[in-house]
Formats: sequence, structure tokens, C-alpha cells
Amino acid sequence: MNTTRGMLTIMSAPSPLCPHVEWALGGVVGAPISLDWRPQPAERGSYRSEFSWTGAPGVTATLVSALKRWPRLRFEASESGSAVAEPERYSYTPTLGVFHAMTTLNGDVVVPEDRLRRAMLTAAGDAEALQDELDALLGSAWDEELDVFRQAGEGESLRWLHEVG
Repeated sequence: MNTTRGMLTIMSAPSPLCPHVEWALGGVVGAPISLDWRPQPAERGSYRSEFSWTGAPGVTATLVSALKRWPRLRFEASESGSAVAEPERYSYTPTLGVFHAMTTLNGDVVVPEDRLRRAMLTAAGDAEALQDELDALLGSAWDEELDVFRQAGEGESLRWLHEVG
């Protein structure tokens, strides 16, 4: 069986939503989940947590589908590559919705050639418009919104998906 690994970081979840997040994750992985919730200083009354998993490629997309239904939840999810799937990353915020991108092994966003060509055509030689198009392709708006929540979690333990080298 082909397996891969993934990491879900809940950046912020209101306290009443935390058990529902655990229930949804358990439904996806087929086992009860109990997360270690810590206060999220960037948003009063909210909590943050991490969940790592090993399973079939595509589990991350299923996790995202299960979690994106709740407003006020912010999260990022990544999945390592496998023999049948490229590495990928998802980001979610209540105001922006879901951002999805394929990534390199170290997490850099990969933009397919046809999407770059479309961005250049859409910008039609306007440098500022091209910058806007590229920012959209790279998920810059999600990074900007989530960065406050990432920084508030600095000093927390870090978990690595895999070793490089």
C-alpha cells in the first residue's frame, strides 16, 4: 500500500468548536482523535493544535473538506509526496476560503506553466497586475492573514514531516 505523511495545524479554533474538530478528524482517519489544545494568543478565546498522520495519499484533501465547513476556524495542512502524488499544501481562513497548491519537498509553492502563462496574458504587460496575479497564484493573501497566527505560536514545539538530506 502506498502511504504518505501529513501535518494539520489548527491556527485558531473557538473553544466550543474544538471537540467538533476532533470528531471530524476522527471521522476521516477512522479512529477517535484527542488533540492537545493550547491557547492562541492572536485571538481571544481561541485555541491551536497540531495533528500529524500517516495514510493513503489524498487524506489531506479529505481533512480540509471536513474542516472548511466551520466559520472562525483557521488552519493549514500539508501532505508529503508519494509515488503517486506530489506534495501539497492547503490553507484556510474564514474570509478567504481554501487555497491549494502543489509544493516542492521543502514546501515552496509550485505554479504550473499554464497558470503562469495565464497570469502573464491577464496582466497584459502591466507589472502591477502581474504582481497581483503572481500573489494570487502563491497564496500571498492566505499567508498574510495566517502569519499573525503563526507568529503567535512561535516558541511552540515544531514537528517536521520528514528529514531532508
